[in-house]
Amino acid sequence: MKVLFVYAGFERHSEAHPELRKWVPMNEYLGSPSLGLSMMAAVTPPQIEIEYRDDRVEKADRPTDADLVAMSFFTPAATRAFELAKYFRGQGKTSVAGGIFPTAMPDECERHFDVVVVGEGERLWPKLLADFAAGAVKSRYTEDQAYPLDDVPLPKLSMYFGAERDGFRPDDYPVQITRGCPLQCQACVLPLVMRKSIREFSLPHALGQLRQLKREGKRACLTEDTSWFPGRPANHLKELFRGMIEEGLEASISYVGISMPQLLVASDEVLRLAREAGVGMFYLVGGFDPITMRAFTGVDAKALDRAHKAIARAHRVGIVPYTSFLLGNDEDDVGTVDRMLEFAAASGIEKAEFAIFTPYPGTPSWDRLNQEGRILSRDWRHYNDANVVFRPAKMTPQQLADGYLRLWREFYSDKGHWADKCQAERTIQF
Repeated sequence: MKVLFVYAGFERHSEAHPELRKWVPMNEYLGSPSLGLSMMAAVTPPQIEIEYRDDRVEKADRPTDADLVAMSFFTPAATRAFELAKYFRGQGKTSVAGGIFPTAMPDECERHFDVVVVGEGERLWPKLLADFAAGAVKSRYTEDQAYPLDDVPLPKLSMYFGAERDGFRPDDYPVQITRGCPLQCQACVLPLVMRKSIREFSLPHALGQLRQLKREGKRACLTEDTSWFPGRPANHLKELFRGMIEEGLEASISYVGISMPQLLVASDEVLRLAREAGVGMFYLVGGFDPITMRAFTGVDAKALDRAHKAIARAHRVGIVPYTSFLLGNDEDDVGTVDRMLEFAAASGIEKAEFAIFTPYPGTPSWDRLNQEGRILSRDWRHYNDANVVFRPAKMTPQQLADGYLRLWREFYSDKGHWADKCQAERTIQF
């Protein structure tokens, strides 16, 4: 028996807007595949042969001798995943869908795939394979309980390394140290896909992920800003940083995800440990928390002040705040673009990215905007943070799209203009 794992391609920002390549002075970041497929490969029985294809690197719709084709994908890749499923089913292969989008939209996926997996797959995948071998595979498998992380094997990342090409050499691979989140942020699907409570992988497991990357000369990224929550998650993060220092893994992490509120409340100790563990960059997520949702509206001076203090704290500890700005929240208007650019210049942000608010299926914003009749498109290719798929509250769709492009263009092309305009603000004492 043989399984083909496929990572479906999707439209990136620079593919949706080629002009970004002219404005942004950096190499394009293709990014690594998600951990989902490597986790399923890790729990695949050893007697089953495995093949892997990255559709972004080389088109995956070509013949295979695999018996079963499995894909794990998020919303922007759904359209391509449907196309691939049609191709492989036409070749007589059984197709399986899992991951974020199938968990949020299982009925939609059942129209295109033979089997849909809803929720975490570590417990379901071996059962699905056994059912398939017995000729009794079902059309849907649903995980009703949070999967215990005590004995989960390390992801089979080596499967990805073999797919690297000159055009696909990720700067880093994700390392997962927790799952789940108790919050209900408007545009986040994490509580649906990975449950509403935080679970930690063991310290040996987290360090094991870093070790296997270091052996191959790869770097890691810690994308889960939930790891900064006070209490147990933050203590777990501190233990990870201490373990990295003890094992000489200081150069193994490219960046760590965090939000402005988390940066402001993080203890001096955990920030010191992060720096000592080699963390040189924060991926500062914006647009979901009470600071960044209000700071650039022009009506909340307190939120703006807290945003300045967050950036200043990152600078003080010597960690670059790579800041992600989200445009299109209901309080944003046409003046938000200027306010974001002014803030970036005044606070000394040197590296930023910009995204359009997107109501992903399975999130509170998807439910709310659906009820309000504000969803404009269900073309899943456009759900990539670079296209307007809903009707904004205080802008037209075109104004939102134009503002997004202007943010990229003026931040990277006209940094001198905004720096000069805001020179006085740089003297603010925090």
